[in-house]
Order: sequence, then C-alpha cells, then structure tokens
Amino acid sequence: MPGQPRYLWLADLLREPILTGEVGPGSRLPSRSRLARTHGVSEQVSRHALRLLVSEGLVEARPGSGYFVRPVPTVHRFSRTDRSSGSGVDPLRTGEAEIATVQADNGVARRLALRDGEAVFRSRRLGTADGRPIALHTAWEPARLTAGTLRTPADADPGTGVLDRLTAAGISIDRVVEEVGVRPLREPEAAALGLAPGLPVLVVERTHFSGRRPVETSDLVGSTEHCRLVYRLSLARPQRKRP
Repeated sequence: MPGQPRYLWLADLLREPILTGEVGPGSRLPSRSRLARTHGVSEQVSRHALRLLVSEGLVEARPGSGYFVRPVPTVHRFSRTDRSSGSGVDPLRTGEAEIATVQADNGVARRLALRDGEAVFRSRRLGTADGRPIALHTAWEPARLTAGTLRTPADADPGTGVLDRLTAAGISIDRVVEEVGVRPLREPEAAALGLAPGLPVLVVERTHFSGRRPVETSDLVGSTEHCRLVYRLSLARPQRKRP
C-alpha cells in the first residue's frame, strides 16, 4: 500500500501465514536481525512489526528464546437469550456460590436505586474450564426484598434462578436490561481469574426489573480471549401485501 509504514507491511507478511495456519502454533518466527536482512528493512522496523503481532495476541515473546506463534485460545460462548435468566455462566463449570451480606457501594446503590451503604446480598460464582478460571459472575440484590424468608440467595435450593426465586417471594420480574463493554480488570476480580490487574476484560452488566424497580443486578466478567456473547433475536416476518 503506497505510503504504508514499513513495519505494517512486514507485519502483514508475517500475519497472513499465521492466520491461514501455514505457520502453526508454537512455531518460532525469524529473529529481528534475520527479518531485517531477508526483507531489506532495519531491525527497528522488524522489532515494531513483531511487537504489533504480540499486541494482537498472535505472537508471544519469550525472553532469551525469541518470538513464537501463540496457540489458538479456546473460546466459550455464553448465551444471553436464556429463559431462566440465571447467572449466565453456562457452559462453564461452576462451584458453590460465595454469598455474603454487604453494604452497597456507590456503583451498586446507583444500579439498584438504593441509598449508599444499604444492605445487599452479594453472590459470587466462578466459572472454570479444564481447571482454569474463565469468568466471574457477581450479583447484588437488596436484602430487604427477601430477608427473613427462605427465598434469599443463601436459602434457595442450588440451581434456582433469580426469576424463580424472586417470583416465589412475590416479586414479578418483567424486564431485563444488559449493557456490554470492555474495561480494565479490577481487584479482587484479578485474583479470582488469575490475571493481572489492568488487563482488558469483557463485562456484561445485567439488571432485572420488576416494573420500574431494579431488583437484582450483576456483572459477568471474563477474559476477552476466551469469552464470546451469543444473542439470538427473533424478527417479525413482514406481512405480504395483498395484490
């Protein structure tokens, strides 16, 4: 491409065989000096090209060894059209939820239309695959909704979704709103997922409403490499016009 920086041109040459599988996972790429000699560029150009491929997640740098093609990460798809409106961590394996009564911080209070410091039930569940943590689901709901009943997150039967549990408590959920984004990973999320704080992660904020009142809100936090969201939307068929 006319005017294209040389390092982008070189990165394109290296990227294509990686994406097509011609250069497979674990393959070692030529050194910076060898790339420079082969393609008639400076080592600075080859260094920038390799660093670009590292930033794209296609290549990893191993100190003292060079640059290697990264294995293709396993992708887990999360259905966001489930009827139970549960944690949304399926199809990952999940352990027992960690449930506690805490004070709502400013962000949670705003999402649930509560006063700062009001008591909420917080539930945390870690989703794993092949023994590796992939996603963390954290949910909050006002404690006053079910406190003193057998419908709290701690008292409900295992596997009971929030829809069934709150419906049994006399609270009808009629709307769910999701907001999807990417943000830096926070502590203690980083500790739970075994990732470095500050890495970009996929975040799904889901809030359940009863009328105009938010009754539960949650965050699904997952690695951008391993997590995909699947939405299946039904479309109304256009009516045929009569001749």
